[in-house]
Amino acid sequence: MKTNDIGLEIKESKVLVEKLNDLLANYQIYYQNLRNFHWNVSGPNFFELHAKFEELYNAANLAVDETAERILTLGARPLSSYQEYIDTASIKEAKEITDPMKMVEIIKSNMNTLLQLERETLEAAGASGDEGTASLMSDYITAKEKVVWMLSAYLR
Repeated sequence: MKTNDIGLEIKESKVLVEKLNDLLANYQIYYQNLRNFHWNVSGPNFFELHAKFEELYNAANLAVDETAERILTLGARPLSSYQEYIDTASIKEAKEITDPMKMVEIIKSNMNTLLQLERETLEAAGASGDEGTASLMSDYITAKEKVVWMLSAYLR
């Protein structure tokens, strides 16, 4: 059995790397959607949404870095070009959205996509004994579930 530098089986790590690169690509598009909304939100809820979008894109930026570094820790290359992100991600770029409520709906939908990918990655990490990836995904899931709940309450 061949192992990588941290002692995990290379064959199993390849499956995780694919899942993590998929998550990374989706995070990058999600991040850019948040930046777009932060810059372009207007209306009576400007101040609260402008601040919330900034909070969320800062958290997404951290997750992007942590996910890419986890891929490197597993001995692989993280996706790193916009074309790779666009080709890989299931989250789509949000272009020319002006309705603040639509922005919140898109962010909630994007987060649900990320949650699904994180749960799949968590399951694969558990199956391969990769506690580092499992812990990272668990933290992301816990934080994101709370935000989805809050966005859902905002949209009611």
